[in-house]
Amino acid sequence: MTMITRLLCIGAASASLSRVAFAFTPSPPDLIKRAGSGVSIKSPGDLSIFDPNEAGRLQGTNDLVERISNGAAFAILPPQNIVDAPPAGAQIKDAQHFLEHLDSNGELPLNFAKPQAPVIATVLGRAKLISDDAPGDIEHIIMKLPAGFHYVEGQSLSVIPPGVDATSGRNHKPRLYSIASTRYGDLLDGNTISLCVRRAEYFDPVTGQMDPAKKGVCSNFLCDVRPGDEVMVAGPVGKTMLLPKDPTKDVIMIATGTGIAPFRGFMHRLFMENTLARHMFGGSAWLVLGVPVSGGLLYKEEFDCMMRNASPGQLKIDYAISREMTNSIDGGKLYVQHVIAQNGKELFNRLDSGAHVYFCGLKGMMPPILETLEAVAQTQGVVWSDKLSELKKNNQWHVEVY
Repeated sequence: MTMITRLLCIGAASASLSRVAFAFTPSPPDLIKRAGSGVSIKSPGDLSIFDPNEAGRLQGTNDLVERISNGAAFAILPPQNIVDAPPAGAQIKDAQHFLEHLDSNGELPLNFAKPQAPVIATVLGRAKLISDDAPGDIEHIIMKLPAGFHYVEGQSLSVIPPGVDATSGRNHKPRLYSIASTRYGDLLDGNTISLCVRRAEYFDPVTGQMDPAKKGVCSNFLCDVRPGDEVMVAGPVGKTMLLPKDPTKDVIMIATGTGIAPFRGFMHRLFMENTLARHMFGGSAWLVLGVPVSGGLLYKEEFDCMMRNASPGQLKIDYAISREMTNSIDGGKLYVQHVIAQNGKELFNRLDSGAHVYFCGLKGMMPPILETLEAVAQTQGVVWSDKLSELKKNNQWHVEVY
């Protein structure tokens, strides 16, 4: 032990400094062996045998080195970033944070359960989202997940409907649904998940009657569930529809119908929940939502509240209500692609500044949108194919259609 102590204190001139060395854990034997088996072959004071910042667990403060160098003149000063009280005028905000770790290290919660081995979610509630004069039926469903099943905004959930396929005689295949809530869920307990589901029905073009044999098995199951019902689920999955890692980037969301689901999660995180993500968001958000009639506007009351919560200019919402609005291009019905065309310069300016653009809804929405973007690009003197490649390369382009 005497020899090790001497090595730890190489370069020290006083007995008092030798006594300091005993306060630290001796270096591992293999390190001493590599240093010459107890015979000093190291330059004095180079910290190669014992670095107090590393082996001494001093968190990089360099306190020991400064104490040795300064002797009696050394004084411990509080770090600049540690204070007993907030500075005058500072705003103190609480933030819900217990699930912020889910994607903090570049990793994502994926496949807690796989479709081959699903788990049970319990229905807590269901509510119709659209008015009776709006076509179809769209329901908001809240379910309680099993412990440990977590997800982040922009991911999807697989639902396996009960029963067997009439043709194959096998269990139904899983159906994928975009998650419509944040990681904390609508109850903010971190243990629930919400879906936005349209009831899939087929109407005979000749008779005008609904054909029950061709209705969507899973969507009709979900649109009819009651509190307490059990639903077989798997997931979560999805890596492409995530919010930007950089909180200063703009977020552009273009949706039709139930394609609003992931964007509801985005906007709750950015403008409703009391999280660090909301406090740190320094960009702006722009939502374009297309529906056929006003009674079909999904989550409008929530979005109205978000407009009040957002800072001036931080949130923009455009509705394209096709059966009630006309576009300024050809005077026809207003669809989301017309909103893009009418705001083409703004859209491209945002993209040039690093904005992320997201599309979600029926796959039929994309061809006219792409045509519109190409036309806008031409007016901006931009080759659209090159611009699209650039956006994809920079991870600014996100598409989820079905």
